[in-house]
Amino acid sequence: MPYASIIVPAYNVAATLPETLTALLRQTYVDFEIVVVDDGSTDYTVRIVEDFQTDQRVRLVRQRNRGLAGARNTGIANAKGSVIGFCDADDTWEPEKLETHVRHLEASPDVGISYSGSSMMDDKGVPLGHYQTPRLSHVRADHILKRNPIGNGSAPVLRRAVFDAIAYRPAFETDRDWYFDETFRQSEDIECWLRIALTTAWCFEGVEGTLTNYRINQSGLSADTNRQFASWENMVTKLRPINPEFFAKHEAAARSYQYRYLARRAVSSFDGARAWNLAMQSFQHSFRPVLEEPMKTVQTVVAAAVLKLVGPNALRPFLLAKGTKS
Repeated sequence: MPYASIIVPAYNVAATLPETLTALLRQTYVDFEIVVVDDGSTDYTVRIVEDFQTDQRVRLVRQRNRGLAGARNTGIANAKGSVIGFCDADDTWEPEKLETHVRHLEASPDVGISYSGSSMMDDKGVPLGHYQTPRLSHVRADHILKRNPIGNGSAPVLRRAVFDAIAYRPAFETDRDWYFDETFRQSEDIECWLRIALTTAWCFEGVEGTLTNYRINQSGLSADTNRQFASWENMVTKLRPINPEFFAKHEAAARSYQYRYLARRAVSSFDGARAWNLAMQSFQHSFRPVLEEPMKTVQTVVAAAVLKLVGPNALRPFLLAKGTKS
């Protein structure tokens, strides 16, 4: 029985999956399995997994398309490990990542969710020189609501006991527990992390280093900002009844942070008018981001203003070199 399971949700990822699996199989911690959940792919994803199954640590589970949350739920249900990590099929892990998180959890019995910083790479896997450097300690539920310190879905490694604590089964499900909410196609990560923070005693804590390589798509980042924000609002609406006092205290500031995040996404796609509009909407809800993170907030506003007034050529060289995230 492997101690750790790495779940890889996979939907039409033939182009990047070999790189992901190769990196995972190079982990310095060796007592693990890789559970690839094929989420109804129509390309060569399954064939690639079968080629990798010469290594007995690789298992394939197939299902009809359920989306990312559904693939993760199926992976959790099929995982044999006491520790569960996630790596999306277009991301990679550094060789020492799993060992670092396993040792961290072993040394910290109150920590249920361990995570790391991430290095950004472009569509071709080229590092962008930009990093997610999350808050590592003293993480509260309001930090998760406002800024999601875990950062991305390939960063965390959790105890199975955490998922056992939040498992539920919707009325229409006959034989599957849910951990991530499958009705969400976006914001499913933060919905799960916040539900853990609001309903369990498990602690969130990060480790030093950028142990995840996270692929971002530089094209079309602004096009789905409306859908992203709607999904975030649905998450708040769903979880608000769990702790109305918490949301009454922190919701306005969190909404301001969310607008700022979406403004930065719009900056990344050189949509100056939209970036400026989103930045101004951020201020309508709260000035907390200005007080708590003045440098990042000012940078966002200035970038949006330059894009709107001067055009993308003024920022394009910097953004293409550095990338923009969070």
